[in-house]
Amino acid sequence: MTIGFVGLPNVGKSTLFNALTRQTVLAANYPFATIEPNVGVVNLPDERLPQLAEIFGSERILPATVSFVDIAGIVKGASEGEGLGNQFLANIREAHAIAQVVRAFDDGDVVHVDGTVDPASDMETINTELIIADMQTVEKAIPRVEKEVKGKKKELADLEALKAALAVLERGETIFAAKDKDKLDMDRLRELSLLTAKPFIYVFNSDEGVLGDEARQQELRDLVAPADAVFLDAKLESDLVELSEEEAAEMLEMAGQDESGLDQLARVGFSTLGLQTYLTAGPKETRAWTIPVGATAPEAAGVIHTDFQRGFIKAEIVSFDDLIAAGSMADAKAAGKVRMEGKDYVMKDGDVVEFRFNV
Repeated sequence: MTIGFVGLPNVGKSTLFNALTRQTVLAANYPFATIEPNVGVVNLPDERLPQLAEIFGSERILPATVSFVDIAGIVKGASEGEGLGNQFLANIREAHAIAQVVRAFDDGDVVHVDGTVDPASDMETINTELIIADMQTVEKAIPRVEKEVKGKKKELADLEALKAALAVLERGETIFAAKDKDKLDMDRLRELSLLTAKPFIYVFNSDEGVLGDEARQQELRDLVAPADAVFLDAKLESDLVELSEEEAAEMLEMAGQDESGLDQLARVGFSTLGLQTYLTAGPKETRAWTIPVGATAPEAAGVIHTDFQRGFIKAEIVSFDDLIAAGSMADAKAAGKVRMEGKDYVMKDGDVVEFRFNV
């Protein structure tokens, strides 16, 4: 699962990406410093893993991960080919979710592509380009689907879904923001890979003034609802990754924060993608496995290996909280907290699992 960073040039995407991935990507004070998308894999913070590793004497810990893609800055007219245009849009189309990085800091040394810092205007520019690109995609698809409906290759509901989506786009809204209130049939729209149908996260690259102003943060949250908003200082985040845990915690405390923006972003991104984790543990490793919310036990087993899903018999499961409270698997079993679940069991976040299978 990948999350694509998008935004105007010079809003801090590459600086943030470098901090997230501890890579060195060109972060320059001019448009299109990023031309080819850069990909980085980020560990999902999970305080449960060290606790499990201690109980099981695990040699190593493997957390869940989230992939981020740093995509070139967009400019007005991108949907018509301006800037990097179609190349930019194609890169976004491959991401599963969009993290729109928005400049909310003042710095005379960092050029703003439009000459002034205005988060609402910046978001409107980006969203407008994505909406126009989607309108082009839907308008092109409608005549084709009309023919397929007449030829009974598609259902009428497929055509109605496209027309409903077009109506949303024509009034200047994203599919993601309108999907619930307009009751859009997202399953019938999926094959088009619409840009604005992807889940959105808004990342406000902020200065101390915004980070210390709850009222201002709420104003910005209201602008992007129902999407999630994360507030961070990309420059601070890039400094934090160079420090020890103790030094980083001290710097965060001085900045009035109890969690880094990067940790917030990884958690919010994971949730936005509709993902959760289950855990396995033993002497060799303690590991978090990524599954969609609502996955069944056999589907979860298949993430480890397809043979596990094909030959699934049972899953021995204990919740993380019950295991920690008991202190060991033996004590958890003695307390009746370990149970055997079958093929219909829907996994819960934090389930500690051992699968039984036969192939």
